[in-house]
Amino acid sequence: MLQITSENYKGMKFNTQIIIENKKVILYPLQEKDFEVLYNVSSDPEIWKQHPNKDRWKKAVFKTFFNGAMQSNGAFKIVDKVTGKTIGSTRIYDYNKQDDSVFIGYTFYAVEYWGKGINQLVKTMMLDYIFQFVSKVYFHIGANNIRSQIAISRIGAEKVTEQAVTYFGEAPQLNFVYEISKEKWKQYSSCHK
Repeated sequence: MLQITSENYKGMKFNTQIIIENKKVILYPLQEKDFEVLYNVSSDPEIWKQHPNKDRWKKAVFKTFFNGAMQSNGAFKIVDKVTGKTIGSTRIYDYNKQDDSVFIGYTFYAVEYWGKGINQLVKTMMLDYIFQFVSKVYFHIGANNIRSQIAISRIGAEKVTEQAVTYFGEAPQLNFVYEISKEKWKQYSSCHK
């Protein structure tokens, strides 16, 4: 399995099934064997209160969500490097060669990791990797997910449209679509490093 750190992105082919890491967290490609450990994280109803699908804390509903993650071929389990504990999940999906873009989304974290800068760390290393291959990244964020809308705005993404998203095995839900360009990311990251 390929392991990526910020030092060795150059000259690579875009791959959504790699290990990406920084000093605090590691993103591992999601595997079938990860279901129970990830469900243990996701079984807290508090996580899903602002998400479009609020009942993903239920095991049967989360199983459908997990199956969609596996079929996406771009889902990751997020692990705290210090403790070795699985703390959430995220995805890279819907690569569009013509638009030179891809989406990041389906992200959730254990409540005890909220407000600790983990989401920003994860998004930063994902964007640093992805922008080696595309010029735009989009984010689907639930229309009522104020916490995630604020978080994504903090890294320079801007709302560009609204869209009904049909999740794997779930009913369509209204999402806001945020965008950040490679150029805007370079500007943002040069000011925040």
